[in-house]
Amino acid sequence: MRYIFLAFTVLLCICVRAQNEDNSLTYKKRVLENTELQILTSYYQQSGDFAAVTGGTGTEELTDLHPTVIVAVPLNEDAVLTASVGISAYSSASSSNVNPFDGSGRADPFQASSGASQSDAWKNVAVTYTKSADDRNTVWSAFFSGSTEYDYTSVGFGGGYTKLFNEKNTELTLKASAYIDGWSAIYPSELRPFFGDGAGLNASLFDRYEVTGNANYAPNFTPLEGTGRQSYNVGANFSQLLSRTLQGMLSFDFVQQNGLLSTPFQRVYFADVENSFIEDFALADDIERLPDTRTKYAIGGRLHAYLSEHFVVRTFYRYFTDDWGNISHTLNVEVPIKLGTKLTLRPAYRFYTQTATDYFAPYDAHLSTSQYYTSDYDLSDFNANQYTMGLSYTDVLTGTRLLGFGLKSIEVDLSSYGRDNGFAAFHGSLGVKLVRD
Repeated sequence: MRYIFLAFTVLLCICVRAQNEDNSLTYKKRVLENTELQILTSYYQQSGDFAAVTGGTGTEELTDLHPTVIVAVPLNEDAVLTASVGISAYSSASSSNVNPFDGSGRADPFQASSGASQSDAWKNVAVTYTKSADDRNTVWSAFFSGSTEYDYTSVGFGGGYTKLFNEKNTELTLKASAYIDGWSAIYPSELRPFFGDGAGLNASLFDRYEVTGNANYAPNFTPLEGTGRQSYNVGANFSQLLSRTLQGMLSFDFVQQNGLLSTPFQRVYFADVENSFIEDFALADDIERLPDTRTKYAIGGRLHAYLSEHFVVRTFYRYFTDDWGNISHTLNVEVPIKLGTKLTLRPAYRFYTQTATDYFAPYDAHLSTSQYYTSDYDLSDFNANQYTMGLSYTDVLTGTRLLGFGLKSIEVDLSSYGRDNGFAAFHGSLGVKLVRD
């Protein structure tokens, strides 16, 4: 009887321990409780008079509509799989002038051609896997992405590691990624007859139009030797809770790019070569040519201050430089204002300034003796201001139902952006997050 009692006691202890372990697994807090669905859409419009496609002059008008769907699925208590699909459908007056002679109107850099290159769609798919340790102090992630448009494809992959210390008051994140891109080299239409077995001035294009200015148009044009590009990125973020009301973060990013870093259909005009014209359109002397390597560095910092239950101040600064001579500074300030338990108003201001790269010059200012040249005003010196007003609705209890899901949040943002060279843009976005019970 004594041995039976001892055996029963041991068995009972084992069962109790197993039950406790099973309960700990059963009630273990999940990283993501339920499937979440995000529906995002944005509208973008810009204008300006320094289009890179037409060599630093001409219309920059563009409109873009970008819907995206993101689904996050909990695979178990620790792992989440997130997938996103997006399409960016744009209409661009400047890109239509890759071939300004395929439309019905008069060729002019300040007018959009009505040809096939006026619009296109960019498609993107991305998948991210995230795994958290049992104590939630370690997080691993990996992603894969692919995107394409009519002249460009990109494949990306990478991962990250996050470690939390000091009762989650300190956080360190390391990340790395690589992107393998490929171009289908599309050159300005007037340059195409001047390489390979092209017919030069005997091509049908020049039979249909009269060349004025320098009637002996003969660009010394050679096509690009390679159309691939690789980008390798590594970065680190260090976040620290400084007090009950202050949180700071430091970040560092390093990017190495190799391959084709110029855009094949962006024109360049030389000051020491007489211009040739068809109608009101100057014929390109060459395409943009840039070095086949670029190294970028960025250092940034954030400081978030909790002022009261209604006000928070979020600030961000970033310093950027590269080996092309470009230096930039970014300053961003956002002041979320809680209007109640569910509504938050988010006014923000962003200031940006940069120096020009070593290879930039405006329209008709480069010399033909140079090795590298661009008239893309994104690489020029300028100052920019952006003003944003956002409104957020958040209900963590998801009391409102929509399409069979619980409505968790709605975010609306409106932004106005302007540079001191006349470039202006408007951006509006709407995001809805739904949760499956």
